[in-house]
Amino acid sequence: MIDAANDPKAFDNFRALDSDADTGERDQLFRNMARLFTFVWDRCDDKQVEQYDVVLCQLAELVEVEGRSEVAQMLAPLERAPGTVVVKLANDSFEVAQPLLEFSSVLSDDDLIDIVSEASEEHRVAIAGRARVAERVGDAIVTHGGDKSVTRLVANENAELGDATLSTLVEKAAKDTEVAENLRGRKDINWKDLHGKISVAGAKVLEQLFQTDKDLDPATMEKVNAVVFNRMRNKAGFNSNEWRVAWNQVKALADRRQLNQQSLARFSRFGYGHHFGAAMCVMLGLNQEIFVKWLASQDYLALSVAAKTLRLSPDVLERGVGILPWRDLPDAEEVKGIISRYDILDVAEAEEIFALWREHAFRRKSAVKREKVAVNE
Repeated sequence: MIDAANDPKAFDNFRALDSDADTGERDQLFRNMARLFTFVWDRCDDKQVEQYDVVLCQLAELVEVEGRSEVAQMLAPLERAPGTVVVKLANDSFEVAQPLLEFSSVLSDDDLIDIVSEASEEHRVAIAGRARVAERVGDAIVTHGGDKSVTRLVANENAELGDATLSTLVEKAAKDTEVAENLRGRKDINWKDLHGKISVAGAKVLEQLFQTDKDLDPATMEKVNAVVFNRMRNKAGFNSNEWRVAWNQVKALADRRQLNQQSLARFSRFGYGHHFGAAMCVMLGLNQEIFVKWLASQDYLALSVAAKTLRLSPDVLERGVGILPWRDLPDAEEVKGIISRYDILDVAEAEEIFALWREHAFRRKSAVKREKVAVNE
């Protein structure tokens, strides 16, 4: 029997993909392959995941809605899943896409934004109710969504709402009582601060919105500000759960051959620090524990060498340094020093240093393995 989890060539040829195979055979293979992946996903390397991805994508084109829906349900709860087929099914009919839109952590914010702008209102409603909705995704829902998706977004306490989005929602609340009621119930919005950032018309609506309790109780405001502060604080520093999500989303991006310099530039521009670090790590072929140690030890030299090896532009590196989840955020002078050292570092020199690091890490890993074998013997 072929062990598909350990043989990357196990999926090279399937009779069910031939033109003479019947629909039932293809459907059964599709479900069985997805089910197998759910058992072995945490033991698959990138090549093996790619093999699953290729065949599942081919089969998804050949099976009926019921089969695609069942496979989407299997893949939705997985932390790591083949990136191309997940995005393909998430853009499918709502019957197929729903579990992925609601639960899949493999879908990145960019994936969700694309779906919000191009798919149906049902798709947007599902995304609006996710356990976490990033500010950029919320902005897209308010821009492209109808009443149902916008209402669900505002009611979702785990949806981050930016100032521009809140300004739009405040004006919408003047005509939509459900949106108005949900806005009043939000505990994560600094209303006093928002008042000075929105238009005059919006400010008047905001006053009407809270006309029953215009003079907000100081204790209530203190709680609101505490929630806002905690949300800001939780965005800073290393978060193991956020790193894990970022790592798997970056891996899914690599599955689709879309992980590149532009990805790093986009992560840095939108402030996705964990994603920026994970992307560097994957592009360099580094063990993620090594990169996390750099962050914990504030190893700016290692980061500079790695960045030069990837040939990052200085402005992308500068933005990246400012958003990476360091133990302590670098101050302006430290950032200036990093960029100065980066500018004088030669690419060939950086590649040589990086190669030596790799060789040393490999020798050390092999030595540790031999020691463990000797102890067991």
